[in-house]
Amino acid sequence: MDSHLRLRLRLRLPLLVLFLAAASVASGLKFDVHAHPLGHQKRSERCIRNFVAKDTLVVVTATVGGTRGDGQEVNMHIKDAVGNEYGRPRDIVGEQRLAFTSHADAAFDVCFENVLLTNPATGNPTRHVELDIDIGADARDWSAIQAAEKLKPMELELRRMEELVAEIVTEMDYLRMREQKLRDTNESTNERVKWFALGTMATLLALGTWQVVYLRAYFRSKHLI
Repeated sequence: MDSHLRLRLRLRLPLLVLFLAAASVASGLKFDVHAHPLGHQKRSERCIRNFVAKDTLVVVTATVGGTRGDGQEVNMHIKDAVGNEYGRPRDIVGEQRLAFTSHADAAFDVCFENVLLTNPATGNPTRHVELDIDIGADARDWSAIQAAEKLKPMELELRRMEELVAEIVTEMDYLRMREQKLRDTNESTNERVKWFALGTMATLLALGTWQVVYLRAYFRSKHLI
């Protein structure tokens, strides 16, 4: 292993440890969605946003409480910031799982709305939602992979860590590209501002010189100087 590779691993190992620790303690989101009549359901819409790189597997698992026929209808809508649609399941009760592969480097939203279909028996009807979002290596079915490839537990964990490290490297490369793009944009803007300032100064100097010449010629024609 060369020194450059050892340095990269040394720099990224703390990130990997932090990532794995965060993944081990993370739990699904739990919240309530209040019901509103049809046409006003956007008032109760709850959206969860996350960022995902292009061509990344995402698995969204939503567990919605309540029963069908209780006068409420919970709908889910998954879309990203650039307009791609990934699913719009309706009237969700119980567990709903939706898997998709991202089409762009963009943030995506998982939104829930609760439509009130009948007059409520209580003053403020709600539905309880539990949401889990798995991205990349966490979204893969590792039990099926272990069974298909006959991997030992240690081999499976190493395989999972390998994919997590690859995702971290890809994310760092993406951030580096974004930084380079922003730096190029900043330098280009500074260059344009510099030339605009120089052009403005040259225009003002030329206008001032013209005014002096014009006024001297005017005063001489009037025999004032």
